[in-house]
Amino acid sequence: MEILLCLLIGLAAGVSSGLFGIGGGIIIVPLLLFAFQMSQQKAQGTSLLILLAPVGLLAVKNYWENQQIDVLKGIWVAVGLFGGAYAGSKLALGLDPLLMRRVFAGFLVCVAAYLFVKP
Repeated sequence: MEILLCLLIGLAAGVSSGLFGIGGGIIIVPLLLFAFQMSQQKAQGTSLLILLAPVGLLAVKNYWENQQIDVLKGIWVAVGLFGGAYAGSKLALGLDPLLMRRVFAGFLVCVAAYLFVKP
């Protein structure tokens, strides 16, 4: 079940990345927090592992040294991200630009609202 959840998180991040052109962390971190009740630091460290090359390499080193990375979950989410980014980009390229902008704005509002009310 954990592997399936990881793949679904990766798929959601990949679709969002391909669809909206955003970094996966805005999707991955909240979903890791929700799905696995990780600490904020562990979710961030695991997200950096997923998005490692080459941007987060030094940050991953710091999280790794503090044992704040879940390698197995990170690998499985990355597998989902790979396919999801392809699917999301295909979807985005077929949508009207005005609709895309409105969907993206709604997405950002939903993420902001969730982060605002989460204790």
